[in-house]
Amino acid sequence: MDARAWGVLFVLAGAVFLEGIDVAMLNVALPAIRADLGLSTGTLSGVVSAYVLGYGGFMLLGGRAADLLGRRRMFLFWLTVFLVFSGLGGFATEGWMLLVARFVTGVAAAFMAPAGLSLITVNYPEGPQRTQALGVYAGTAAGGFSLGLVIGGLLTAIGWRWVFFAPVILAAAILLAAMVLLKESPTPERGQGGFDLAGALSITGAMLLLVYGVVRLERPGDDLAVTLGVFAGGFALLALFVLIERRTANPLVRLGILRSGPLVRANLGALLFLASFAGFQFVATLYLQEVRGWSSLQTGLAMLVIGMDTILAPTLTPRLVNRFGNVRVLFGGLVAAALGYALFLPIGMDWTYAAMLPTMLLLGVAFSLAYGPLTMAATEGVEEHEHGLASGLLYTALQFGTALGLSAVTAVSVAALGEATTRAARLDSLQLALVVPVVAAITAAVITAFGTRRRAGDPPATIESVPASA
Repeated sequence: MDARAWGVLFVLAGAVFLEGIDVAMLNVALPAIRADLGLSTGTLSGVVSAYVLGYGGFMLLGGRAADLLGRRRMFLFWLTVFLVFSGLGGFATEGWMLLVARFVTGVAAAFMAPAGLSLITVNYPEGPQRTQALGVYAGTAAGGFSLGLVIGGLLTAIGWRWVFFAPVILAAAILLAAMVLLKESPTPERGQGGFDLAGALSITGAMLLLVYGVVRLERPGDDLAVTLGVFAGGFALLALFVLIERRTANPLVRLGILRSGPLVRANLGALLFLASFAGFQFVATLYLQEVRGWSSLQTGLAMLVIGMDTILAPTLTPRLVNRFGNVRVLFGGLVAAALGYALFLPIGMDWTYAAMLPTMLLLGVAFSLAYGPLTMAATEGVEEHEHGLASGLLYTALQFGTALGLSAVTAVSVAALGEATTRAARLDSLQLALVVPVVAAITAAVITAFGTRRRAGDPPATIESVPASA
């Protein structure tokens, strides 16, 4: 690749890295934010949930908007919104200010992420360039979260507001470079029916309600009737959306895209893979900080080794995919994740870091082997003009997976803990919650295994032959 191609890649990779560290840094800073602003547990949980609601609720709309309205235009505009509201979060003096800032930041990410993913396709042709670009992009995306834990610990030690201000500086640099380097991709002509507003409103409402319902599962004792009502409303709007898409001349989501077996398997695998990691990361953080008494910085450093995917994803994974095929490499990553979570099950009060290290190493390998191939598989067989939509579907699955994993482990640990307050009881409840990531990763591996079977004589898939957008 020439200098401009590398510059474009660094802009797009920088944006997905920004998104990863933004989430990770905030998670580490939550105790400091609560201490400073005097937030209740419900409000503090809402700060995290608000981002998930905005992200998961608007992702499908964001993916289709990138296809219809222009990927560069959407990327630049929503990166600006992300920058502004991240900065406003740093000036917050009340809980509601943080809630608003995080919700809008999540909405911005929902439009920015699929636009950035689909820009990879139009800027790098199939072959060696796309292979290299995909490897760098995947490694940066996966590494942003793990590195953000450490960066967040360092910034929180200075002041929690820097967790919001630091992304502003990075976003401003990315925005300036993007305005110079990114070129607009051609967008298809819209039909006479125009934009599918009814479909957009119904699917956004459905996603918001369903994600909110999943978030409410974290507190199973909180008014079960309301939770069931939220889910019922979400599914009703989802059914309305399907009905609208069947009848409109210009659907927001072409329902036929869901007939793609590789796309469905990739999205289910992505949902379960992120559910398993989000659940594990939450449980491991509670174990290290509340049971073992480690600081936020020590916790981040303990998980830093997972960031090895930043190096392995762009160097090792493309070679493995070209030799063994995309789906087989993905399957290997999911198996590594399941094994890593299983090795963490016997946690104890006096566990050394040496006993935890095999799990961290296996998770680094798992992200290296799984994240990039997941994004490739999610667009396999999808026409280029629908890559924004396919990217939106993938990121919706990732966000739902994150919310579901957090809610599942929280519900299990809370139910197991009951009224007990001792460290031993806390440890027992966390051990039981760790079963959730193990089951999720094994299920993802089983689903993916169906894609490893090929007809006799079929050549193995390679990165070059997969029309990927991430």
